[in-house]
Amino acid sequence: MSAAAIAPIGSADLARSLQRAERRRKQMAVALTLPLLVFLLLTFLVPIGALLKRAVENPEVADVLVHTGQALAQWDRQSAPPAPAFAALAQDLGALPESAQAGTLARRLNTEVAGARSLVMGTYRALPLAPAGERLTPEQVREKLLAVDPRWSETKYWQAIAKNSSRWTPDYLLASVDHRRSAAGDIEPMPADQAVFGKILLRTFNISAVVTLCCLLLAYPLAYWLSTLSARHANVLMILVLVPFWTSILVRVAAWIVLLQREGLVNTALMGIGLTSEPIALLFNRTGVVIAMVHILLPFMILPLYSVMKSVPPTYLRAAISLGSAPLAAFFRVYVPQTYPGIGAGALLVFILCIGYYVTPALLGGADDQMLSYYIAQYTNVEVNWGMACALGAVLLAATLVLYAVYRRIVKSELSLG
Repeated sequence: MSAAAIAPIGSADLARSLQRAERRRKQMAVALTLPLLVFLLLTFLVPIGALLKRAVENPEVADVLVHTGQALAQWDRQSAPPAPAFAALAQDLGALPESAQAGTLARRLNTEVAGARSLVMGTYRALPLAPAGERLTPEQVREKLLAVDPRWSETKYWQAIAKNSSRWTPDYLLASVDHRRSAAGDIEPMPADQAVFGKILLRTFNISAVVTLCCLLLAYPLAYWLSTLSARHANVLMILVLVPFWTSILVRVAAWIVLLQREGLVNTALMGIGLTSEPIALLFNRTGVVIAMVHILLPFMILPLYSVMKSVPPTYLRAAISLGSAPLAAFFRVYVPQTYPGIGAGALLVFILCIGYYVTPALLGGADDQMLSYYIAQYTNVEVNWGMACALGAVLLAATLVLYAVYRRIVKSELSLG
């Protein structure tokens, strides 16, 4: 066999060998990243999916008052409810195996109509309405329920049951943006005295923006100074920057409570140097919240800025000055634009962390300084309204995704212009 005939066979074997090696390399890469992907799926994507699902899920009424919801399906929600609805209600409440389920139902309806909790629990305790073996007509059941509590003649309680008889509802998401469904099912704005979450969301963004701006003003000169030092000195000072990462948030907040109280070190120092004649209110207000949050989040602004500034050649600034530009003008026209990626990354990171903050405003702020996460915790731990808590969490998630999308768009536009 000639060499010309052997060469193609060798080339084909070599190509197949390279393909097998490439497949093994890809399989090895997938095998190495698979545990991380599974971890992210179980700890990040699945909880977010559960949160979004619970924000539109309404099982408390639909799972308990099954027959009542069916009896009210054709009700116009304006006239008196039909007698079969009373019979279905007595049947559903009588079938509950334990009072805990009745309590859950009562709490859920009480969020819709005040007084529903005592109404449901009182009716549940009064069951059964007739001795065992005796069958009542729907009209008789209606009369007995009205005898137990005359409030069953009021349509507002039946409207609440009819509105929540479906397992899936937009009510929580609508309430999180200050809207609601009327008794007829139409979407309408909340009354002015009940529209609170819009103000809370604006307050959350306002505090986050102020903290982000303060972090930027403090971090930019510090990061610039660190970038001009030698590696040895910069590493030593960077340890001081990272100290907050090694300290518990509760410890730092407790330290600020000691520092900012009326007889604390800050007020004592201000009065000692003559800047104030009496203590300043620095605790349990917006000032204390901003000071503590800036201290906690400052490293998240310094690190992105420092990493970008280290990559900017110092010769650019010297060249601009040597060509006749004033030092300050050269700094803002030549140096600062090259640090925009660090500014954007640091500001985005600090702002996103701010809008989800809970501990610091809860301990250092007043009633008008609580952010959206405080109310998520309130609905979770106090009112046990998981649907509303998840809806507010979905609002925070949506705000975070929008901010990230805006940041990516700005970065892409800058790269295309560059």
